[in-house]
Amino acid sequence: MNKIVRTVCLFSDKPTESVSEKLNTIVEKLESNGYMVQTKRVASRLEQVENLLDLSRNGIDYISVGSINLDQAKQLLPTFYDNKSLSFNMELANDEVTLEHIELLNQIIGTKASKTFSFTYTFNNAPSSPYFPSAVYEKNGFAIGLQPTDLSEGCDTLEQWLGNMKQVWDEISSLFADEPDFLGIDSSIAPLFEGSSSFVNFVKRLGYSFSQTVTTDMYTTITKFIKEQNPKPVGLCGMMLPCTEDFELTAEYEAGNFSIERNVYLSLHSGLGIDTYPIGVDERPERVVEILKLIQSLSNKYNKPLSARFVSDGKAKIGEQSDFQDQYLKDCVIRAL
Repeated sequence: MNKIVRTVCLFSDKPTESVSEKLNTIVEKLESNGYMVQTKRVASRLEQVENLLDLSRNGIDYISVGSINLDQAKQLLPTFYDNKSLSFNMELANDEVTLEHIELLNQIIGTKASKTFSFTYTFNNAPSSPYFPSAVYEKNGFAIGLQPTDLSEGCDTLEQWLGNMKQVWDEISSLFADEPDFLGIDSSIAPLFEGSSSFVNFVKRLGYSFSQTVTTDMYTTITKFIKEQNPKPVGLCGMMLPCTEDFELTAEYEAGNFSIERNVYLSLHSGLGIDTYPIGVDERPERVVEILKLIQSLSNKYNKPLSARFVSDGKAKIGEQSDFQDQYLKDCVIRAL
């Protein structure tokens, strides 16, 4: 099996150099057992931002100050722009969503659009997820997130893929069973790129079109399994549908098969929200407020973690081709929300 760990994230209230040493030890154990580890990450609180910045200059791939409010975000922006690795989120489950919240996004788009990748709005967010920018510190320890779509390589049925995931979760859980600071595995489905890493590629290999799967029980079957069969769950444990990170999903978006409505629909019963969804620089802020208010109400109604991460290249308007200049984001013609 193609065992890929997307992230090993250490959560610390005092992220010093010992955090790097701990992460290296975890990564070495995983690699010695046949895993490829893509990134090392550290999440803490806003007051630890200087320590986090030091770590990012010394080999840590991504850092997060977790969830902060609007005023804190405005103050953080200069530092946020200057550090490629830094991310944060804004929890809005219990706040009135206003144009001021959208103005923050527009500021990021206008000043350094590439950093839209590092910011998300969250609603009833789950703590201790190793996936950024949703990660939120709750207690010290480490969590692991996979790139589980790659485990579908060679699978002819959904059941085979789910079985491969269960085998890997059990193995990782066993590897770290004696470590008291092992928080668990975020068993979220985190697609990327194309081929075996793409979720859309997998459903097509099963003989379905993407649009056809939307009205089957495939997504609910997957999310039920990843929540119930994970031996040590932590974080979000849901279905990620990253519009421009899953390159074959990007093609569905361009074809009109992944509208904002369909994204919200899938997120309501199986997903985690709107993720790396393209937004035109001329999109009406009032429209974004409408969408965030809907996500907020659905999240609160069903007590379900949801988020909204919009990405922009800072130039492309609705109807124009994006130019993200980012290996993780697929360029596309921007559609209206």
